[in-house]
Amino acid sequence: MPFLPITIEEMKEYGWEQPDFVYVIGDAYIDHPSFGPAIISRVLENFGYKVCIVSQPDINKNDDFKRFGTPRLGFLVCAGNIDSMVDHYSVSKKRRKKDYYTPGGVMGKRPDRALIRYSSKIRELYPNTPIIIGGIEASLRRLNHYDYWDNKVRRSILLDSKADLLLYGMGEKTIVQVADALDSGLDIKDIVYIRNSVWKTKDINMLPNSYVKLPSYDDVLADKMNYLKSFQIQYKNTDAFTGKTLVEEYRNCFVVQNPPEFPLSQEEMDAVYALPYMRECHPLIEAQGHVPAIDEVKFSIISNRGCYGGCHFCALTMHQGRIIQSRTKESILEEVKIISQDKDFKGYIHDIGGPTANFYRPACGKQMDKGVCTNRECIGYDPCKNLEVDHSEYLDILKEARKLPGIKKVFVRSGLRYDYIMYDKNKEFFEELIKYHISGQLKVAPEHVDDRVLVRMGKPSRGLYDEFVNRYYQLNQKHGMNQFLVPYLMSSHPGSTLDAAINLAEYLRDTGHMPEQVQDFYPTPGTASTCMYYTGIDPFNNEHVYVPKDPHEKAMQRALMQYRLPQNYHLVHEALIKAGRRDLIGFGKKCLIKPKR
Repeated sequence: MPFLPITIEEMKEYGWEQPDFVYVIGDAYIDHPSFGPAIISRVLENFGYKVCIVSQPDINKNDDFKRFGTPRLGFLVCAGNIDSMVDHYSVSKKRRKKDYYTPGGVMGKRPDRALIRYSSKIRELYPNTPIIIGGIEASLRRLNHYDYWDNKVRRSILLDSKADLLLYGMGEKTIVQVADALDSGLDIKDIVYIRNSVWKTKDINMLPNSYVKLPSYDDVLADKMNYLKSFQIQYKNTDAFTGKTLVEEYRNCFVVQNPPEFPLSQEEMDAVYALPYMRECHPLIEAQGHVPAIDEVKFSIISNRGCYGGCHFCALTMHQGRIIQSRTKESILEEVKIISQDKDFKGYIHDIGGPTANFYRPACGKQMDKGVCTNRECIGYDPCKNLEVDHSEYLDILKEARKLPGIKKVFVRSGLRYDYIMYDKNKEFFEELIKYHISGQLKVAPEHVDDRVLVRMGKPSRGLYDEFVNRYYQLNQKHGMNQFLVPYLMSSHPGSTLDAAINLAEYLRDTGHMPEQVQDFYPTPGTASTCMYYTGIDPFNNEHVYVPKDPHEKAMQRALMQYRLPQNYHLVHEALIKAGRRDLIGFGKKCLIKPKR
């Protein structure tokens, strides 16, 4: 069928008397495989289940939640593609001006902590109906987690939401198993055996025979070192092959995290992305105003998922895992053909990629039957000696895609790991990338240039980035191209002292680049960097880490990245004086600012 029903009239047009599931989501309903709810609802549809969508309900209107009545099997709840607090607030905790996942981009269509608010409302209205929560907000808050906005450790969102079951990570397999269990008549409280799920119990006898016990929530609140220990255990149990069942004790119950689900095979990935997505926003929602989130992804293709990049400020390890799962070339090319038939298509594929576009295969062969190493990173600051670097399959896909009828250009815009490119002894991919797959500028993410910060970020060394930059411009010159390089840079990450921030400013001076926007480190749930921010300890080696938290120092670090702006002069001057770098105040070529009058 076309779009899944969002009104009772549409449900009746489809001949349904009652939905199996009512899916409450915090985003506008966009039926595109870049959006989790679209995938989950289409997977359920494919297995014969009837799903109705309630998109961005008004938390104060009971009728929005009662639109389809009581579902036969239960409610599904997702806050949206982004954690609602990240979506609503900048790192300075100021309300954002635009919500890209809402018609017209207007703010206020979803509440703060949307998952808790939606699920609690449903529990109030339907006290005996199963509630299953999922998506990124559930996944990264599934156990105790530091919450930047409250500046405290919050308990599992399964408890705060009053839901029955939490599904974390990528849920295609999991949601079908849950649906089948409910359909067979099993009580939601007895669904305690499915991977990628988190459940709760007051009965100690319900706990499995074998599990790893996390520090209790009370112990985590009492001592930051218990938070550190808890995070370390969680981080080491994100792999399906090696992950153990985790149990977290609360005063009146236990929260149990089952091990992660095994990665999808290529055949399973292909099947997910071959489902009949409309690749549009539902017309009744689009009529309320254009939803900006569709613009960048409408003509983009997801080729893989998972990431072994090891960026410590990224939550992908906790959400998608480190094992790369990819689609076949045939599946990707078929989607290119489908896109090319769209009435609005102009011949440009915006992206073929994933969390990291050029990670198309696992980091090493053993991962597919033994899992990832729990005591080392695959790439990060120092790459593993067993890292297998090969762009050949991904490059073959790009070559074939750009040959298809109606295709003018195939761009790569999702994250490219420049270190992986540099480690490849075969330089063909780098050359092809520059000749055919860049739209005037390439965005890469060195994030910083001071090695003291880079090691805390899990990013490669400054020297490797310098080599990449030199090679990039050499190849552009070789092929008569005039393409730019735009680096993403971050201020105030754990480990970034004022000296490190000045080092970054000097780099910007020497390269002539000044960022239009500056991103402060954002301590979001589920990341290793957030653990450093809260505890002051690096969870990978237990070393103490300097953490810039004072708002004024953070403002100085941010100003140093845009030291040329007149409005930043006083902050930059203060930072240089405080760091003992008066040599950078003057009229020489190496100076950042002139002396005060």
